[in-house]
Amino acid sequence: MKKNILLIGGSHGIGFAMASELQKEHNVYVASRTKEELGDLNITHISFDATTDTLDTTALPEQLHGFVYCPGSINLKPFKMMSVDTFYEEMEINFFSLVKVVKTIISRMAEKSSMVFFSTVAVGTGMPFHTSVAAAKAAIEGFARSLAAEYAPNIRVNVVAPSLVNTPLAKRLLNNDKKIEMMSERHPLKRVGEASDIAEIALFLLSDKSTWMTGQVVGVDGGMSTLNIN
Repeated sequence: MKKNILLIGGSHGIGFAMASELQKEHNVYVASRTKEELGDLNITHISFDATTDTLDTTALPEQLHGFVYCPGSINLKPFKMMSVDTFYEEMEINFFSLVKVVKTIISRMAEKSSMVFFSTVAVGTGMPFHTSVAAAKAAIEGFARSLAAEYAPNIRVNVVAPSLVNTPLAKRLLNNDKKIEMMSERHPLKRVGEASDIAEIALFLLSDKSTWMTGQVVGVDGGMSTLNIN
């Protein structure tokens, strides 16, 4: 069956990797600030800034079979250097904007549909300099589990929790070979993630191959959250 899938933020990184695959077999709607990279894809684009805009639903179909929220942040600083405003900003882009969109579209979610959100390995594994992003992503995990319980069995809700992924969002942390090598060595699988690594798991969670999964946080992190081989 050809499904209707809405991606919030699908013009770069993981979202773009997902849109590229989904548009081959499904009707894909991408709501994002930019669309230049999407030019060759068979998608419907909706201009949308998750932090400031209300999603225009007039371009959406009456029913959605899949929904993915991609916007996020990587703001790694010592706690003493962070203002309280930083925590508000992290919560706004990662969590509150997600909640606003879910409120807008949940009545359109079809029976047996799927929602996918993104967290981080730093929620379950304490890491220095991650206080703001880990707090915001932890809110997503709690929200997802409660939402999954409330809407079962009609809507499945799952979360992907990656480690560092080589995307534009992580450019500052991976902008030379030395940094990439250092980050790779931190992972048991000795490399950082690629957008396709995370996109494939999210695509699985959207698909009919995962119909007995809901309320789960799936770690895709090169082994970082569970293995200590150093």
